[in-house]
Amino acid sequence: MRCLKCGYEESKVIDSRPTEDSNAIRRRRECMKCEFRFTTYEKIENIPIMVIKRNGMREAFDRDKVINGILRACEKRPISIDTIEKIADDLETHINNSLLREIETEEIGRIISEKLKQIDDIAYVRFASVYKQFKDINEFKEELNKLLK
Repeated sequence: MRCLKCGYEESKVIDSRPTEDSNAIRRRRECMKCEFRFTTYEKIENIPIMVIKRNGMREAFDRDKVINGILRACEKRPISIDTIEKIADDLETHINNSLLREIETEEIGRIISEKLKQIDDIAYVRFASVYKQFKDINEFKEELNKLLK
């Protein structure tokens, strides 16, 4: 690490501890030449996950979009924001654990639908109606019949 004062490229770590939010490590360093002390932060590099949309376009994964979609499906339902955030957390964990750098919107929709199906039937049907793009009332009815069985 280059010294901020003299530019020397070698320093030693005096102290190391996690930040308050535990998303980085704070390191206190001392220049090996001029003994100037400075602080650096070490963070995990976050490689963006790309979402492949139905039309083939790609965009960066946006957790806020996921939460907003779930919120719309759960509107006026007895589902807490903590539960909604847990669904988003589970989705992100699934994507990160898969080690894929790209995921299709259909896969995202399937994962969220499965979670909502376990929590609330109405929220599930609302979400599925958008995710599965029902063309008419018969497709909607078929999904309801599956749910009733």
